[in-house]
Amino acid sequence: MSITLSSLILCPIWISMAQIQQGGPDEKEKTTALKDLLSRIDLDELMKKDEPPLDFPDTLEGFEYAFNEKGQLRHIKTGEPFVFNYREDLHRWNQKRYEALGEIITKYVYELLEKDCNLKKISIPVDATESEPKSFIFMSEDALTNPQKLMVLIHGSGVVRAGQWARRLIINEDLDSGTQIPFIKRAMDEGYGVIVLNPNENYIEVEKPKIHVQSSSDSSDEPAEKRERKDKVSKETKKRRDFYEKYRNPQREREMMQLYIRENGSPEEHAIYVWDHFIAQSAAENVFFVAHSYGGLAFVELMIQREADVKNKVTAVALTDSVHNVWHQEAGKTIREWMRENCCNWVSSSEPLDTSVESMLPDCPRVSAVFHSQLVAVIASCSSEALRR
Repeated sequence: MSITLSSLILCPIWISMAQIQQGGPDEKEKTTALKDLLSRIDLDELMKKDEPPLDFPDTLEGFEYAFNEKGQLRHIKTGEPFVFNYREDLHRWNQKRYEALGEIITKYVYELLEKDCNLKKISIPVDATESEPKSFIFMSEDALTNPQKLMVLIHGSGVVRAGQWARRLIINEDLDSGTQIPFIKRAMDEGYGVIVLNPNENYIEVEKPKIHVQSSSDSSDEPAEKRERKDKVSKETKKRRDFYEKYRNPQREREMMQLYIRENGSPEEHAIYVWDHFIAQSAAENVFFVAHSYGGLAFVELMIQREADVKNKVTAVALTDSVHNVWHQEAGKTIREWMRENCCNWVSSSEPLDTSVESMLPDCPRVSAVFHSQLVAVIASCSSEALRR
């Protein structure tokens, strides 16, 4: 049985509570006082004192993991899949470890997009200054010049970034299940130009600047001796406060602030920006969208804002588990009619692929799909059918 700092602190309190509760009514006041003390203890903060340092590797090799020939993440030594509960009873630490691994995988997928899929990383805003926050998208060499077909991919919300559908699937299943790479390769093999959006890259994080509090002695006419005493008290107070903060939360992460990227501060803004500066400027006669989850909502918002242009350029849209809502987003009748003719939403279902699924919203057909991999084949048939119309 391991003894932790938090258990050492809490144990005497619980013992005192038990002893008091065995006493008579005159002990109620002490019981109330102890209960008040317990209510003020932040257990989450207290448990941080028992955590190992939040210091994780910055490479897959450092984590002792690698992707095998099947695109599965496996431990280098044991060959076992990723284990979330690496340390028992340390959920917060395990979660931080998982997030650190996820950041490495995001960079790994970026490398695959450039090396395996031959996509180019394009910085946005296109006219960004050297000092302002920037994001990026990925495009094939012929994305803007292909005269026939262009495929645009939009992922959902959360921690995923360009090239990903679901981080959980990448880690627990394989790269084909969790990334857009199969879609990209199939599209390029069939002669499409490709643009991969990055709608969750909306800001950069920087450390908050430390606020310098000017000493009252700087602008005071008080005698020098009195000013020195005040400065000494101030320094002692700060020293005690810093010591207490270090004890209270020894693993306190740095305080960060968010600097939003111009005209790309949300997935909806990002979709509109990429449309205006890239997709609308492309030579492709037929543009196809594949939009997952919140990406479907972003596409509907794009339609609302650029209805005539989208109708003129977009041939078909494949939605996957889209969370759009034509009523809440106030999509007009003409948009709903266009979506019924040109969009299809594949939703998670145990039914056979392409089985019709009932919908309460009058927007577009909903059909069943079990895995993302099924959709790779579906997109090609959807695109071919749309081109024939």
